[in-house]
Parts: sequence; C-alpha cells; structure tokens
Amino acid sequence: MDATACNGSKDSSPIFYLVGIPSLQEFLFLPVSFIFLFFYLLILVGNTLILVEVVIEPRLHKPMYFFLINLSALDILFTTSTVPKMLSLLLLGDHYLGFSACFLQMYLFHSFSCSEAFILVVMAYDRYVAICYPLHYRVHMTPQTNATLAASAWLTALLLPIPAVLQTFHMAFDNTAHIYHGFCDHLAVVQASCSDTTPQTFMGFCIAMVVSFLPLLLVLLSYAHILATVLRVSSQEGRSKAFSTCSSHLLVVGTYYSSIAIAYVAYRADLPLDFHIMGNMVHAILTPVLNPLIYTLRNKDVKAAITKITCPQDPGHSGDP
Repeated sequence: MDATACNGSKDSSPIFYLVGIPSLQEFLFLPVSFIFLFFYLLILVGNTLILVEVVIEPRLHKPMYFFLINLSALDILFTTSTVPKMLSLLLLGDHYLGFSACFLQMYLFHSFSCSEAFILVVMAYDRYVAICYPLHYRVHMTPQTNATLAASAWLTALLLPIPAVLQTFHMAFDNTAHIYHGFCDHLAVVQASCSDTTPQTFMGFCIAMVVSFLPLLLVLLSYAHILATVLRVSSQEGRSKAFSTCSSHLLVVGTYYSSIAIAYVAYRADLPLDFHIMGNMVHAILTPVLNPLIYTLRNKDVKAAITKITCPQDPGHSGDP
C-alpha cells in the first residue's frame, strides 16, 4: 500500500494497538494470563537459581558454566522484553504501546533471540575443545578467551537487528496502527504499516536466515568433529562420558531450533492468524522455560549445586565425597 494512504500526521508519532490473539474469547483471558504468568515465574526462578549457584559454587567455576550463566541471563532478559506486556494486555486490557516503546521492544526481542543462538554456538565450541583437545583445554579456554567469546556473541547479536529495525522505523503508519500480535514482533509491525512492506519483509527474512542457519551450521560442524572423536574412543565408558557432557547442550539446541521451526511454520503455512501469533509466543517462552529444567535434571554438577543450596547439610554430616 502506498504511504499516501496513511491517515497519520507527520507531526505526531503513531500509537500501536496490540490486538493480541484475535479469536481468544474474553472469558479465557484470565486462565491464559495465569498460564503465561506461571511460565514466566518458572523462567525467572529457574534461571536465577542457576545464576546464583554458578556464582557461589566453586566446582562450577568452569568455562561451560560461565557460558551457561550467560544463557540464563539471556533467557530472563528475552522473556522480560515481551511477557510483562502480554500479561498487561490480557489482565488489564492495556492494548496500547507507544511508538518508541514498540520499536525498543522489537529490537530487544530480536537481539536477545540472536544472542541465544550465538551463545549456543560458543557453548558448542567449548564442548568441541573439551572433547577433541582435552589436553589443551585449559590453554584454549582461558577466562580472557571465555569473556571474549561471550562478549562477541552479545555484541554481534545486538548489532544484527539494527538495519531491519531502522528500516521499519521509517515506514508510514496510521495514527493508531493495529498490530495483530501480543507484542511488537518485526513482521507483525511491518504488516501494520501502510507503506510497501516488500523491502522490510525481505530484509527481516534474510537476517532471520543468517541468525538461524549460520549458528546451526556451526553447531552441527562442532558436533560432527565431536562425534568423529568420540567414535575413535576405544572404551564404552569413555564414549558414554563424552556424550553425557554434551547431552544437556544438545537438548537446549534442539529446543531452541524447534521453537524457531514452530514460529517459522506458523508464519509461512496457510494457517489462521491465531496460529501465526501463537507460534511466535511459543518461541518467546518455550526455550527459556525448558533450559533450566534441562540443565537441572541432566547435569550432575548443577543438580548437586542446587541440592547444596536448597537442602544444606547438617553440621554433623560430612561434605561431598
């Protein structure tokens, strides 16, 4: 649609109206909001617990867990950028979001999502060095190297969404633009514009492909080398130990890319609008809520640290063997 078709004034910023889930009946707002609140609290408590235990437990002062607290911090920030507004929409009927606030939310949501993808790559590299070059692990994975890898992942992800956000920022919108979503997702905001959406849709798609497939390719390459190394190990016990050190990370990677696949299929498939919205909401919540559960249930060191924090031993009992 041509920009001249907009009714917005050039002297005032548009206001965005978040429609939410269009066909959701009003009597379902309360139970759905409680579901979102429950998952949000799980994310906050689970990831905060991991952050605290890694910081205070000396046995977890290793590169693997340094990257894990980066992942936990990202999960908290990622969901906090969207879930509170969704709860406000459902519980209070607060559908409106200012122009600048909407674009800030869009930028943070996509930046934190990109950061998670790159942190997962860094974690895969850590496992690659640990299994393929165990004798050189301490030399390669120094605190300075770990900090550089983590900072690079954050910085790259913070820069990548900027072109798409800026391009969308300069699109034309009505005074009150309706966004068919529960938060300001890039594609939903683009579709709310009365400008030609083709360039923005194409740029958003290209960035999404880079952020999705390049990190996935790097993770798969790391695990291809890991698999080749593990298969050369003669003992069954050695192979099992090597695979066990990767299992939690592999499950997290699987969860993350499954949520992306759900969101992508929901957008691209010929499905009702509600499925499109719910697919992206699943992406916003699924990985952050499952990450702490995976690392708590699958990782012995993390499980032991949580037990030590939540169930401290009596003074008369001895410590860990």
